[in-house]
Amino acid sequence: MVGIGPGAADEISQKALNVLKSAETIVGYKLYIDLIADIVKNKRIIASTMRKEIERVQLAIQEAQSGKTVCIISSGDPGVYGMAGLVLEMVSKENLSLPVEIIPGIPAANAAAAVLGAPLMHDYAVISLSDLLTPWEIIEKRVECASEADFVIVLYNPKSSQRDWQIEKTANIILQHKSPSTPVGIVKDASREGESVVITTLDKMTSCPIDMTTIIIIGNSTTFIYHNYMVTKRGYQL
Repeated sequence: MVGIGPGAADEISQKALNVLKSAETIVGYKLYIDLIADIVKNKRIIASTMRKEIERVQLAIQEAQSGKTVCIISSGDPGVYGMAGLVLEMVSKENLSLPVEIIPGIPAANAAAAVLGAPLMHDYAVISLSDLLTPWEIIEKRVECASEADFVIVLYNPKSSQRDWQIEKTANIILQHKSPSTPVGIVKDASREGESVVITTLDKMTSCPIDMTTIIIIGNSTTFIYHNYMVTKRGYQL
């Protein structure tokens, strides 16, 4: 399991590069395969579309059982909304003795935070708004609790062409607990071609362009804006 980071070639760890170069078979979502095409050329590639995660893991297991060294790639970190958990679930379900190694990568939340400045300097909650695998009622409760507890909140998968109401609902929940002037950072395609950054406020958040490749970071009660930086106070007495 290899995390290839948020997208930029120079943000892939040396260990991940070494493993990718030594592997015989590379398995992954087609978009992520395209991001590392120059690194994995001349390898056997197994690529597929979204929502084919189980099938990809099954094919990877078959390759590994045939004696090949296989890399399943995830963007960001494979243990953060990535493929690591699914691989281990399926290997354990079948009680297989295949060795599995997890190679970490820079998560999208951290890549977006670095672009914004230092918004994750204190406790934060990471929540995906995709209800494809998690019931919306659970997501809604998590948003409610994180907002009430004054966490910085990082939103993954905030909106898609088929899921356009969840972000509005989320904003309304958060506004019940946070000030409308709370700083919000919106980063689209962090570390990829076409990266864009918007710093706004909670009451204006949903009027900004948002899609599935967007990370949203909503500050806590200490977060402030300085020039083009979003900063959450750690608590030092200056």
